Amino acid sequence: MLADHRHNAILEELRRHGSIRVSDVADRLGVSAVTVRRDIEQLAAQGLVTRVHGGATLPEAAGSEGLAGPAPDLVLGLVVPSAGYYFPEIIQGARTAAAALGARLTLGISGYAAGQDREQAERLAAAGAAGLLVTSNEAPGDSPATLEWLAALRVPAVLVERESARGCVPLEHVRSDHAQGAYQAVRHLAGLGRERLGLVLRTTPTEPWLRAGHDAALADLGLAAGPAFTLPTQAPDVAAPTTEDQVERIVAAVRRGELDGALVHTDQDAILLVQRLRAAGLDVPGDLAIVAYDDEVAGLADVPLTAVAPPKRAVGAAAVETLVRRLRDPRRPPHRLSLVPELRVRSSCGAAER
Repeated sequence: MLADHRHNAILEELRRHGSIRVSDVADRLGVSAVTVRRDIEQLAAQGLVTRVHGGATLPEAAGSEGLAGPAPDLVLGLVVPSAGYYFPEIIQGARTAAAALGARLTLGISGYAAGQDREQAERLAAAGAAGLLVTSNEAPGDSPATLEWLAALRVPAVLVERESARGCVPLEHVRSDHAQGAYQAVRHLAGLGRERLGLVLRTTPTEPWLRAGHDAALADLGLAAGPAFTLPTQAPDVAAPTTEDQVERIVAAVRRGELDGALVHTDQDAILLVQRLRAAGLDVPGDLAIVAYDDEVAGLADVPLTAVAPPKRAVGAAAVETLVRRLRDPRRPPHRLSLVPELRVRSSCGAAER
């Protein structure tokens, strides 16, 4: 039985009985007690269950404020740009959290197309969603029009992996702290003795946060900024457009000794860069230490890539919990939650894997 199926079975048992025993669930699912304990630990890390001696309870049974009691008729809508890259784990985290509350999640895919995020949100609301989780196709903080249509929806909305800038419409959001993720990556590379640190970034809503974290880390370390390379805008799950001139510039900068460490967004671009560097006779991590950003496929590279992994499942789960609390208490102060990514060390930075 797959882990997702076990997790859903555990949550279903908890909804029925309020608490479970590890031994009973292990017998029912035909797996070992060790497997069930590990599943409970993973669900507890997402805030979906509370571990107790010998088993688990739902968070509301342990007194989770604002989420007491199931919501069997509650329908929540989720609008994301893609179900093929980055967002599958967010979708899974949201689905699992909704299931734990007895709610149903419905999905809309905007495909990064202009206006499709609004169209999908309005469609889900018209179909009966009591509240919406929305990843807009552009950064709302830079687009007052996006904030306006989100605020004008007839149901509450929570931004997911986006944020509402200060002074704008006070929408709630749950997102990864990408600036902190980039900060961790730069500090890690500098700690390995790399001093000429650069950036290779796609033009995406995530880019400004990555630049801010990168620049803050360099300032704190007293290091000069290295060369930065901006790749064309693209949907992350679509084949990359031609970037041959930029790749050649990166290879040349490494060969001249102007760049010895880099944060690269996305995984796909980091993998392609490693291939080109090695084809040019350059070594990773010897000549260039790399940290990728996203950790979708970074561990599958020929040289396994050290990567910053945003807490995608936890973001999805926390977004559902934020929306349900809003629905149950419309007068609560707006909440804005940032979750810190994890640095996963592999071979491409030159440190021992952990």
